[in-house]
Amino acid sequence: MRFGPGLLVTAAFIGPGTITSASIAGANFGFTLAWTLLFSVIVTISLQSMAARLGVATGQDLAQALRAHIHTPIFKVVAAILVISAIGVGSAAYEAGNLSGASLGLIGIFPEVNSHVWTPLIAIFSALLLYSGKHKVVESALIILVLLMSLVFISTLIIAAPPIEHLLKGFIPSIPEGSMTTVLALIGTTIVPYNLFLHSGILAAKHDKNSNTDKVIKQTNLDTGISITLGGVITLAILSTASVAFYGTDAGKISAANMASQLEPLLGNAAQYFFAVGLFAAGLTSAITAPLAGAYAVCGMLGWSNDMKSRQFKWVALVILVFGATVASLRLDPIAVIIFAQAANGLLLPIVTFYLVWLVNQKAVMGKYTNSLLVNLLTLPMLLLILGLSSYKLINMIV
Repeated sequence: MRFGPGLLVTAAFIGPGTITSASIAGANFGFTLAWTLLFSVIVTISLQSMAARLGVATGQDLAQALRAHIHTPIFKVVAAILVISAIGVGSAAYEAGNLSGASLGLIGIFPEVNSHVWTPLIAIFSALLLYSGKHKVVESALIILVLLMSLVFISTLIIAAPPIEHLLKGFIPSIPEGSMTTVLALIGTTIVPYNLFLHSGILAAKHDKNSNTDKVIKQTNLDTGISITLGGVITLAILSTASVAFYGTDAGKISAANMASQLEPLLGNAAQYFFAVGLFAAGLTSAITAPLAGAYAVCGMLGWSNDMKSRQFKWVALVILVFGATVASLRLDPIAVIIFAQAANGLLLPIVTFYLVWLVNQKAVMGKYTNSLLVNLLTLPMLLLILGLSSYKLINMIV
């Protein structure tokens, strides 16, 4: 089989937010929150498989399906406002953190170059790639960057050599005092709402009425499972490395900006460049996929074409990119922007997931490819836990 759409989802969620959240989790709580990654990977595979199945079976992305199958006018308007606000505006918020993270990586690789030039250059490169409208070019670039990230962070894990028994204990669920925000950030950085629109959109664009739908769905499920598991391994590698290097020490504030230098005692003089390459790749992949996801969501809900070559699709993607580049260029604290985006993601997640599960249970939408009873039974506790975690975050923000 040929991998592609699943790895694009990995490219989207392994960004600066993942590096920051996993680093903080490892530094502050050791391996204790590793279970959170396992839970997040299982839920992400489940939800992304549904989104992918929607695109394959119907030829519509998630936004288009919502617009087509919500028939009450007021509900359709509410759905459009929610999706455009959550995904379109949310993607723009993420974009600032993505570009900032990629810039931090290049600053680490080329410290002698004026740091102000990197964000505009990365934004211009991303804009040219997106404006080309060539799906295969975008997909190939993202897959190469994902493989580069995998090499960097998994190699770092091997060098760090964490104690296996301590790592395995981390998969026993527990929530240490003061860790709830980090738990929500780790879940929010993996189970990303806009990836549901991205994944379904990419597969809907490839929809072929003459293809064997059953075969394509099986291939897509395998692609999704392997790709997202790889993303989970990368995140675990970052968490484990931070745990070995910093847990139980007085390392000070851990961030994507200073983690490279703080890893020098563990990885040697090459730490700065090693980590910086991974951070750059993570930021760039997400800087490209966030505008894509936002464009699929906005265009789908407004009834516009979801063809990457269409003028409306390109302009929506570019608006998201320009907004992110502007915020990042204002020299705001990139770590604060990233963490804010992760927290917002956790609050928006239940809305999008309930939409999706509702759709893939409608025979009028999916035909014979609706969820089975077993899948729904397994999905229910996931949805309840997501809702509980998001509600906890909302209550704490209000109080």
